[in-house]
Amino acid sequence: MNSQLFVPVSGQGLYDITSQVVSEVLRCGIDDGLVTLFIQHTSASLLIQENADPAVQTDLHNWLNRLVPENDPLYTHVEEGPDDMPAHIKAALTAVSLSIPIMQGELTLGVWQGIYLWEHRHHQGAERRLILNIQSG
Repeated sequence: MNSQLFVPVSGQGLYDITSQVVSEVLRCGIDDGLVTLFIQHTSASLLIQENADPAVQTDLHNWLNRLVPENDPLYTHVEEGPDDMPAHIKAALTAVSLSIPIMQGELTLGVWQGIYLWEHRHHQGAERRLILNIQSG
């Protein structure tokens, strides 16, 4: 089964999409299988990360921004603003797809794991599209 998720974003940061993915898995009614998520954008990414302490997401975001700064004179792709080329680099360093097993009708995430869309642009009022492929095992 394939479905799409549309995630509104309002600037850089990590957006918890765990509940939306869980809802899609439950809607499928599959007991055992695999869900694959794919983001159809070159300036955002996906990750599984701690969901208990929001400081983790803040620290990850701040660290990646320090690693890949805006306005680096090395960049030649600058037509779409100072956040665009760094966003492409950040997406290249992270992941654009995730695969998570489904067992007994549930995602097999660990106790402190959540699924995040990581927005790398300063977009206000934008929306990111994800494709979910849910397969029965």
